[in-house]
Amino acid sequence: MTSRPFGRTGLNFSPIGLGTWQLGSDCWGNVGTATAREMLDAAEESGVDFIDTADVYGAGLSERRIGEFLKSKNSKPFVATKLGRFPDPGNEKNFSPEVFRRHTEASLKRLGLETLDLTQLHCIPPEILYRGEAFEWLRVLRKEGKIQNFGASVESMEEALFCLEQDGLVSLQIIFNIFRQKPIKVLFQKAKEKGVAIIVRLPLASGLLSGAMKADRVFPENDHRNFNRDGAQFNVGETFAGIPFEKGVELAESLKSLAPAEIPLYQIALRWILDFDVVSVIIPGGVRADQIRGNVAAKNLPPLSPAVHEQIAKYYEECVTQHIRGPY
Repeated sequence: MTSRPFGRTGLNFSPIGLGTWQLGSDCWGNVGTATAREMLDAAEESGVDFIDTADVYGAGLSERRIGEFLKSKNSKPFVATKLGRFPDPGNEKNFSPEVFRRHTEASLKRLGLETLDLTQLHCIPPEILYRGEAFEWLRVLRKEGKIQNFGASVESMEEALFCLEQDGLVSLQIIFNIFRQKPIKVLFQKAKEKGVAIIVRLPLASGLLSGAMKADRVFPENDHRNFNRDGAQFNVGETFAGIPFEKGVELAESLKSLAPAEIPLYQIALRWILDFDVVSVIIPGGVRADQIRGNVAAKNLPPLSPAVHEQIAKYYEECVTQHIRGPY
């Protein structure tokens, strides 16, 4: 598969990038420095040219690790980061022009860059998002040259549609996977008309759609799949796409019967997303280099048949929708 256009920016990227929440080593179990570098190297070797991170991942650790990686590279990948959830000063105190500038400059320092390729509002509270001021602060940062582009990462389709109306927005990052199909009917056509790039996070529903999980799986204490599976720390939709874990395991197991037996479920799940041409880039994560390689390899699969798409759509409506929790 060739690269895909990133909205109206004139940029093009390989359709499967790399999400780096795990490099913060605070929400996906412990990820050591050597392992983090192995994953970044595996991504580069597999042709990944789009990396997504955030200032809050490990309180800056993910950005620092990416920055160290970039130091040794002449040809650098496009790096997208996010702001709005950093713990200092935290909460509503994060939302002012001064703090946006401070957090942007901190990301620049950690990444070792002179300007950010893309910064995104990081699922900020709806009441702050709808005021619209944050977009003006981003426009100022763009004018100053601290950022090249800005976008928004959102929880719900209502938030996504609001963001589409903001002047200068180049991208929307959303949860989209076989367990969360609402964007197909609500968002995709409007985003295409606006020329806004779609970045897909949680394509494998926190690993449920790998098809390898069992209901008795135990996760590390510092893994969000342990401490946030019912939304105790942040939006439940960010963990297992909002599906109760045991039910998600059951649903993933039944999904296997709809997929070609010779192809792993996780690659089918990624290929399904790629069949929607409005999607610019998918950002699966992983905690091992071989997982990164396997994810990227899904781009080489042929499109799924219309019959398989119909089966997956029916499966979603009849078996999944009633179990979804969180803003959607």
